[in-house]
Amino acid sequence: MTRHKIDATDYQILAELQADGRITNVELASRAGISAPPCLRRVRALEKAGFIRSYHADLDPKLLGFELMAFAFVGLSSQAEADLKAFEAQVRAWPLVRECTMLSGEVDFLLKCVARDLPQFQAFITEELTAAKNVASVKTALAIRSSKAEPGVPLQSHSAPQVTINSA
Repeated sequence: MTRHKIDATDYQILAELQADGRITNVELASRAGISAPPCLRRVRALEKAGFIRSYHADLDPKLLGFELMAFAFVGLSSQAEADLKAFEAQVRAWPLVRECTMLSGEVDFLLKCVARDLPQFQAFITEELTAAKNVASVKTALAIRSSKAEPGVPLQSHSAPQVTINSA
């Protein structure tokens, strides 16, 4: 079992990378107050420990022709673990579903969907989602506008805690 403890410098590196994943190692090191070689070693260690899961570009959906964002609230007939996992596997195969979160309460899952237009979203709901095995109910809500879309976690709003992660 490997233990990885992150310190204030690691925390600063994570905050900078979350804000700008394309930052150069030299600039990242400067902002973190260390030299480039140890900065790169720290980034690699943070990646290996799982603190950094991936890097990606934040694309503008409307410029790419995806005019509609909607949410689907899904209730399942069975909440047995095997049925939950089967539904999650099905969700991963649907390109329109961009995020899937399991919830407590009346609704089992919240799906964030992005579609080119309303007919494409409606076809997905009627032909795929409601027809899926174990789906008992679906309620939808169309997004009017988005006023905040911050990725990740609010690292800048807190001082750096001492975090220790145990991994196999």
